Amino acid sequence: MYYSKLLIPTLREDPGEAEVISHRLMLRAGMIRRLAAGIYNYLPLGYRVIRKIEAIVREEMDRAGAQEVFFPMVLPAELWRETGRWDKYGKELLRLKDRSDREFCLGPTHEEVVTDLVRREVKSYRQLPLNLYQIQTKFRDEIRPRFGLMRGREFIMKDAYSFDVDEGGAEVSYRKMYDAYMAIFRRCGLTFKPVEADTGLIGGSFSHEFMVLADTGEEATVSCNACGYAANMEKAEGRSQECKSGSQRLEGILPIEKKTTPGKKSVEDVADFVGVGKEKLVKTLIIRGGERIVAALIRGDHELNEIKLAKLLGCTEVQLLSPAEVEEVTGAPSGFSGPVGLKKIPVIADLTIKEMANFVVGGNESDIHFLNVNLRRDFLPEQFADIRKVREGDGCLRCDGGKLAIVRGIEVGHTFKLGTKYSEAMGATYLDEHGRPHHTIMGCYGIGIGRTMAAAIEQNHDKDGIIWPPSIAPFKVIILPLNMDSEKINDVAGSIYKGFVEKGIEVLLDDRDERAGVKFKDADLIGIPSQVIVGEKGIKRGIVEIKDRVTRGVKEVDVESLILKGEL
Repeated sequence: MYYSKLLIPTLREDPGEAEVISHRLMLRAGMIRRLAAGIYNYLPLGYRVIRKIEAIVREEMDRAGAQEVFFPMVLPAELWRETGRWDKYGKELLRLKDRSDREFCLGPTHEEVVTDLVRREVKSYRQLPLNLYQIQTKFRDEIRPRFGLMRGREFIMKDAYSFDVDEGGAEVSYRKMYDAYMAIFRRCGLTFKPVEADTGLIGGSFSHEFMVLADTGEEATVSCNACGYAANMEKAEGRSQECKSGSQRLEGILPIEKKTTPGKKSVEDVADFVGVGKEKLVKTLIIRGGERIVAALIRGDHELNEIKLAKLLGCTEVQLLSPAEVEEVTGAPSGFSGPVGLKKIPVIADLTIKEMANFVVGGNESDIHFLNVNLRRDFLPEQFADIRKVREGDGCLRCDGGKLAIVRGIEVGHTFKLGTKYSEAMGATYLDEHGRPHHTIMGCYGIGIGRTMAAAIEQNHDKDGIIWPPSIAPFKVIILPLNMDSEKINDVAGSIYKGFVEKGIEVLLDDRDERAGVKFKDADLIGIPSQVIVGEKGIKRGIVEIKDRVTRGVKEVDVESLILKGEL
C-alpha cells in the first residue's frame, strides 16, 4: 500500500477532546474520528487493526468449536420483556418504535435473541452442546461516554453463547471459552490477567473479567502475591488489616460516652476531634437498595462496596439517601447517623465490625457522637456481611500469608456462567434420552474488539506514538525513502516494496514528497513495528537501515539480501 493513496490524516497536536492516551494517539494517528458522543468512524489504519483482532478471535473461537452466526442489531421488545430486562436494563437501553408503533431496542447484548433461536431450533439432547458466536456492532446509551473507544456508546463486540445439557457440560464449555480467551489475548501481544468478577446485569452464578494491565486503566484489579487469586474490585474479598486498638477480648469494654461534636460530620473531622484513629470509627450509611432502606456500617478507614451490598439486597444498584431523607429516618442531620437506638430500619454491618471494641458512632442527634460503643451491649446488627472494598495489603482469604496488591487494568473480555436464567425465562428446553424436558444450561462470553485495540495502545506506547504488537499492527513494515527526488532511492525503495508484496508481507511505502523528519515522526506515531530507512549514504554502500519500533535499535541490512529473502 502507498502512503499517498491511503487516508491517514495524522495530527501534530493533541486533540482537545482526547482524555486518555489511546484516544489521543488514535486521533493523532488518523485511525478514528468522532461522529457523535461515544460514536466513532474507523479510518483505514484503525480498521486494519480491528480486522486483525477479529481474525485472531475468529480463529480461536472456531478452534474451540464455536459456530459463527450474525444476529440483527434492532431487537423486538417482547423478547426483552420475557426476561424482565426491558424494565430492568435502564436508560442504557436505547428504545425506539417503528411506523406501526411496535417497540424495539438497539441491541446492547444478545442473550434473548440467541435463546429465542435455540428454543425454536434445538429439541433434543443430541443437538447439544452448542456454542454460537458473532462479531457485531452493539449500542449502549452510556450516560457519560468517554475515553474514546474505551467507553463508547456504539462499539464492536464478539459475543458467544453456549448451551449444554447439564452443569458438567456447562463447565466444559466455560473452560473452553476461558482457554480460548487466554489464547486470543496472548496472540494479541497483551499483558493481561483473568480475574473473578461480579455478573452484573447479565446475571449468572460466576464470571471472569480479562483485564489488560495498564497504569492508565479505569478499573482496579486485586491479586494475591502468593497464590493465583485475582478479582476485580467489585468482587474481591480479603482479610482486613487489624484495627490497631484490638478487639473486645484484648481491650475490654468501656462505658459508653455521649460526646458533643459541634459541626463534625466527616470521619477525619470526628477522629481528630475525639483523638482516635479513623479505624476506631464506624460509618453509618443510610442506603436505598430497591424497595428497602438499610443502615450499612463500615469501619471509618474502609469504603463501602456498593456492588456487594446491592447483591446482598437483591437489587441492581444502591444509592445514598438525600440529607432530608436521612434526617427523616434517623432524626438527625446527615453526618450524625449511628446504629445505637436506630429502630426504623435494619442494620447491616461489615464483617470487620465484629472484631471492633469501644468504637465511635454517630448519635442520631445533631452534633452528637457516642464513644466506646460495643456490639451486643449497645446494639446488634440484623446481619454481618462482606460489604467493603478490599485495600492494598489486606490478607488473602485463599491462602496463608498472601497479601493483596491492587493494580490498574482495562476490561477487554468477560465470561459468564449463566445457568438457566434465560432458558427458564424463555422456555428453552430440550428432551433427554427418555423424552423428558430440561432447561438448557447457558454461558455467555464477550470481547470488546475496539476496547482491545485501545488497551493495546494504553499498554504499548511512548512519547512519540503507538507501538503495535506485531500480530495486530496495521502493517508489518513501513519503507521510508528519505529523498523522493533521488531516482536511485526510489528504485531501491520500490524494489524492496515489490519484494515484500510478493512474499505476502504487509508493507506500507511512504511515497510522500515530505521531509525525512516528517516521515520519521509519522512512522513512529502510527506505530508500525519495523521501519526500512532508504537513504543516500546507505545505498551507496548497498545497505538500508532497519529500525525496530519497540527497541529503537537500528541495524544495517544488505539491499539485495533484503529484496531476495524479505527477512528483517
